[in-house]
Amino acid sequence: MTDTIPPPLADRLLAAVIGAFEAAAVDLGDRLGWYRALSERPATPSELASRTGTDARYAREWLEQQAVAGYLTVDDADAAADERCYALPAEHRAVLVDEVDPMYTTPLARMAMVLTRNVPRLAEVYRSGGGLSWAELGPDARAAQAAANRPFFVGPLVTEVLPSLPDVHAALRAGGRVADVGCGMGWSSIGMASGYPTAQVDGFDVDVPSVDQARLNAEESGVADRVRFEVADVGDLAEDRGYHLVTAFECVHDMPDPVAVLSAMRRMVRPEGTVLVVDEKVAETFTAPGDEIERLMYGYSITCCLADSLSTRPSVATGTVMRPSTLESYARAAGFDGVDVLPVAHDFFRFYRLRHRPQAHPAAAP
Repeated sequence: MTDTIPPPLADRLLAAVIGAFEAAAVDLGDRLGWYRALSERPATPSELASRTGTDARYAREWLEQQAVAGYLTVDDADAAADERCYALPAEHRAVLVDEVDPMYTTPLARMAMVLTRNVPRLAEVYRSGGGLSWAELGPDARAAQAAANRPFFVGPLVTEVLPSLPDVHAALRAGGRVADVGCGMGWSSIGMASGYPTAQVDGFDVDVPSVDQARLNAEESGVADRVRFEVADVGDLAEDRGYHLVTAFECVHDMPDPVAVLSAMRRMVRPEGTVLVVDEKVAETFTAPGDEIERLMYGYSITCCLADSLSTRPSVATGTVMRPSTLESYARAAGFDGVDVLPVAHDFFRFYRLRHRPQAHPAAAP
């Protein structure tokens, strides 16, 4: 059966190169406000340029490329180049414009551009065994990561995932306390505070610019009275804090010392509380060739996460592809009894509840 034969590698690589150029075009369209302008109404090249303060000749080339690639439609392909009118299909708005829609994937294009431009620097650390931290990747990497996860954090996390955990849901509805470890720019903390109007959320991260932006995001979202952000390595926190829920969203695989952080999370949670780790939904065992999720996660690992982990020494050097058995080994080393994978459906994330025996905690107000 010839339809099961994979395409020649040259064809596949050509398709990947085309995809890279299309990702660059998406990033350009987002940075220049072109998608948003087209979502309001169709435009000719000069109209788009006028509405966005950009150059008409560049706008024309981009519009043509986008129509050829199928991202935009054109009213009359036979019209003169400067007279063609281009439109953003309504079904593409969620993917390219709506920042809180679960289908919004424009930030992934920006992340790909940010990470791949570091290949020369990565080649150096690959030779030396050094690292490349998030701080060195710069503000675009932080912003793209935060934007990519924001729709989940302000949507399904609080409308589907947490309500599916009855004890967690009840505690947060009753004004429970949350520790959000590795909070980044704060959207996970903000989402939980918005979804549970009486809950108190403390976000922790080691990256100062991320925490600064998280505080601004909380102010703009109207939850700054119940969300507090702290620059801290949770692994260094000695005191118990009596939280009902302690979370770590998509960050454990980046940590140079995940056991220390998980140990701290175990100390931070109440005896009856929950420790929730959300990380990449990679295959349970290494298999080659792998599916698209596996390929995507290895892409992140070779261009970002492994080098970030190795920028701090000593490091366990996990990389993005943290399989369930790896997390369980870290959790047991941190004093947990084991790890339960929760029956939560998601394309990219796997949800882990870490089992812990009751521990003595200082009295804490509910």
